[in-house]
Amino acid sequence: MIFEAPLRQKKVFMTVPLISPMPPVASGVGLPWDAPIDDPVSALDGARRSFGDTFVVDSGEDRYLFTFSPSGVACFYGLPEDRASKGIADWRMLRRKLPDEMFVGRRVLPQHLFGREDVTTYLANVELAVDATIDELGSAGEFDVFGMARRLGHRVGLASWGGPGSAVGERFDRLVRAFDTLDGAESFVHPDAMSLVAASGKSAERGALGVILEELGESRQELPGVEDRHPLFARVVAAWSDQQAAEGMIGSGLDVALIHVASMSNLFAALGWHLIDLIGHPAECARVRSGDRRLAETCALESIRMAQRSIMSRYVVKPVELNVGSAVHAVPPGVTVATLLPLTNTSAAPGLDAWDPNHWNRRRLADGSKLAAAELVTAFGHGRHSCPAQPFSLSAMTLASTRLLAEYEFDPSWSRRPYPVVAQIGGVARSALPCHVRYRRCRDRSSP
Repeated sequence: MIFEAPLRQKKVFMTVPLISPMPPVASGVGLPWDAPIDDPVSALDGARRSFGDTFVVDSGEDRYLFTFSPSGVACFYGLPEDRASKGIADWRMLRRKLPDEMFVGRRVLPQHLFGREDVTTYLANVELAVDATIDELGSAGEFDVFGMARRLGHRVGLASWGGPGSAVGERFDRLVRAFDTLDGAESFVHPDAMSLVAASGKSAERGALGVILEELGESRQELPGVEDRHPLFARVVAAWSDQQAAEGMIGSGLDVALIHVASMSNLFAALGWHLIDLIGHPAECARVRSGDRRLAETCALESIRMAQRSIMSRYVVKPVELNVGSAVHAVPPGVTVATLLPLTNTSAAPGLDAWDPNHWNRRRLADGSKLAAAELVTAFGHGRHSCPAQPFSLSAMTLASTRLLAEYEFDPSWSRRPYPVVAQIGGVARSALPCHVRYRRCRDRSSP
């Protein structure tokens, strides 16, 4: 996810903004943070079948222009950020869950911490996090795949930018509990719960953020003399060096909190599906277990493609034109232009409805010529708004899967591929049910 500091917005429209020519309006269809909808992806799929590839959804006080045509999706990805902002669209979604103070005055944003040298540091932390995971698991037992992956992801992120002591011991456990409560991804995983969050004044989230700031403040106090071991945390702290100690501690803590929430929100889910799909495909699993990193990466891409539930959206701040092939729509400020990956990723060409790593040649679709537009299928986005964490995410997933599969044999509890939370509309799917596996060290295979 790319996050950019939002503009302060004023409500400038007394009426719903008008699109010209006006596409059909999908009456009776809304979005789940405004009205009770059991399965918003299916609802939008039904609207597409009824109204065509381009239609309007009016939900709450907002107007959404959805497009699924090849021309429309290609044009959507080409919209300039200064006119149709992904950053503002993301903020409008996340602020339903996250306290507003997390978005004000940020100095170091997630996309600032994914340079090539940074990724090298992260991958060293993945190795250490997998070591710690193996130590915790021991020789045999049972775990929930997504629970294990979530804890591993927290450890990687906090080791990378959380400062001294954040990825070990009691401080790590306190931070994990607090970040699990804060979890901005809940705004799109369980959008139906956001009315309760609003009614509480985000009290649980603000309490969790207070714990996070306190723990990161302790890490900041322990930083002098060990900056070389925590270069990313030191970079965030340095960005606030012109402030008084108290203000700098809060500012750097909020930077780290937003970085962690934005960067780790989907990695653990992607890793979970990656492991689930490998466990369910013995031939690929055996090759990854033997150390085939290239296959592991294409398997990771395929799992992300299949598990995408993302609503890709742009909030229009200056007039734009959206060419959908059959028409060119003039779109005024105040409209959110959107497309929905689960409705294109698995249907844009024959065969895409099934998991198959042969769909990929390195990090591109192996036969993109079968697509009416390349933008109809994606794992990490297209163009300027491709996820900056893609190289790290794929490397982290392949490193973790090859290590864990080489260490353990897994016996899953499910008989068919687990399925997503049906209310989710955004991000990589979360599983609707726990996904337990029994595990045993490979070298203990002959033990009684």
